Amino acid sequence: MVSNFIVQALRRQPITIYGDGSQTRCFCYVDDTVEGFLRLMATDSDFTGPVNLGNPCEFTIRELAEKILALTGSRSKIEYQPAPADDPRQRQPDISLAAKVLGWRPTVALDEGLEKTIVYFDQMLGGRVEDLKVASA
Repeated sequence: MVSNFIVQALRRQPITIYGDGSQTRCFCYVDDTVEGFLRLMATDSDFTGPVNLGNPCEFTIRELAEKILALTGSRSKIEYQPAPADDPRQRQPDISLAAKVLGWRPTVALDEGLEKTIVYFDQMLGGRVEDLKVASA
């Protein structure tokens, strides 16, 4: 959903939210996730999981879309579509085992991760990063 919202915003297309946007999700930047995997791989062979990796900070889908609009300076509108029947209202990982065993916690805040991701997708789409609002932040 993050990449879809960013691409839609950069292309000045409507941002599509399924449901009313009040459902929550947690977003973990890829660098944090990779660090968690590396730490998990470095544990003793007698340790078995599962271990949840993720960021426990919750945001509504609407908040995510609004953050992306603000960071890109896009004037895209938000469009709401019916939610899939099996769409959960809330998702939040319990990372207590990762913190205890791996000494791991995510360090990249949502806004920082979004800024990096927006710049990446803007470059992939052939845009001009210096024109983005995020580039001047």
